[in-house]
Amino acid sequence: MKKLSVIFIILAVILSDIMCAVVAYNYCDLAWGGRYAGYSAPASAAFFYAIPYLIGIAVCVVLSSVFKKRA
Repeated sequence: MKKLSVIFIILAVILSDIMCAVVAYNYCDLAWGGRYAGYSAPASAAFFYAIPYLIGIAVCVVLSSVFKKRA
């Protein structure tokens, strides 16, 4: 069970890194590319991409703590 706890913590860290990359890419696309491409959404709308990642990170942290307590 301890190995599962460590795996889920590592997965949470990887998800947070991927989340940062996705949100940063979409923010820059909306902020700089938006004025040329004619996007109607503001650049701050890119932060909505973080919601599914935050849910996944929370699930990984909860599962990690559950597995750590069972170990």
